[in-house]
Amino acid sequence: MNLRKLIIILSFFLATIVFGTFSYHIVEEIPLFNSLYMTIITISTVGFSEVKPLSIYGRIITIVIISTGITIGAYAIGSLFGMLIEGELAKTFGRRKLEKDIRKIRDHYIVCGFGRIGHLICKELHQHSIKFVVIENNPSAIDQLEVEKYLYISMDATTEEALLKAEIMKAKGIVPAVMSDADNVFITLTAKSLRPDIFILSRASDEKSEMKLKWAGATKVVTPHLIGGKRMAQALIRPTVVDFIDIAMMNNHLGLIMEEVVVNEGSRLIGKNLIENNLRKDYGVIIVAIKKYNGDMIYNPLPDEILEVGDIFVAIGKKEDLIRMNEIL
Repeated sequence: MNLRKLIIILSFFLATIVFGTFSYHIVEEIPLFNSLYMTIITISTVGFSEVKPLSIYGRIITIVIISTGITIGAYAIGSLFGMLIEGELAKTFGRRKLEKDIRKIRDHYIVCGFGRIGHLICKELHQHSIKFVVIENNPSAIDQLEVEKYLYISMDATTEEALLKAEIMKAKGIVPAVMSDADNVFITLTAKSLRPDIFILSRASDEKSEMKLKWAGATKVVTPHLIGGKRMAQALIRPTVVDFIDIAMMNNHLGLIMEEVVVNEGSRLIGKNLIENNLRKDYGVIIVAIKKYNGDMIYNPLPDEILEVGDIFVAIGKKEDLIRMNEIL
C-alpha cells in the first residue's frame, strides 16, 4: 500500500468520524464526547447499546456511518492483503528467475563480498558488459544488490556450496573481496580445491596477507590501501604521469581508454610486424606493450616487432576506435 493510498483511506476514515460526531451532536443533541463514542461503536459495529434512543434522522445517520465504515474497512483490508500477496509472489518469482539465470550463466566472474571494493568491481564489470555473480549474506548489501539488479546468491562465500551455486565450474574467475583476509584465504583455498585452473584475483588488507593469499593459490592479489597510498604519493611527486594514467584508464571527456587485445588463431595480424599491420594508421591506436605468448613483456615495442598467436598487446586510443578494431580483428 503506497503512501498516497494510505492518506486517502485515513482521510475518509477521519471524515466519517467527524461527520458522525457532529451529526449526532446537532441532530440528536447528544454531547460531543458521547457523539464521538456513538460514532466509534457504530463504525466498529461492536453492538453496544445506543447512548440514547435515536430518532428517524439519527438512524439514517447511523446507516450512513455503518455503510461508509464497512466500505472503508473492506477497502483497507483488501489493499493490505493485495500488497502482501503481490509482494510475496513478486519476491518468490523474482528469486526463482534469479536462480534460473545463475544456472544458465558461464564464462563469468564470481565476486565474493559486496562491500566498498566489491561494489566498485561490480560497477566496472557491469559497465563493460562482463557477466558476474555476487555472493553476499549481509541484508543491507542484498538490498543494494536488488536495487542494482545484479545476479547474486545470499550465502556465506566461504562455503563450498555457495561457490558451486555460483557456478564456479563454469566460471572464468573468482574475486574474493570480503573484509576479512582470513575469509579471503579460505575462499581461495576452497576455489582452488574445486577448480585448480581457475583465475583468482583476491583483495588483501596488508602485505603479510598478500603473501598468504599467494601461498593459498591466488593468481593475483591487490592491496587497495597500499595502492591508494602509493597513488596519492605519486600525485604529489609525478602529477602529470598520474593525469595521463587517469586519461588512459578512466572514462573521461577525451574518450581515451587503454585496452588489451588477444591475437587469436586465424587473425590477420599473425606473422606481421607492427608496421605491416598498420594498426596506428587504420585505427588510430598506439601499441604501448606486448605480452608474448611465453609470458615475456615488451614495453614500447619497436615497429619491426612481429605478432604471434597467443600474444596480447596493450593499445591506447579512443574508445570507438578500439571497439572498431576489436570487431574487425
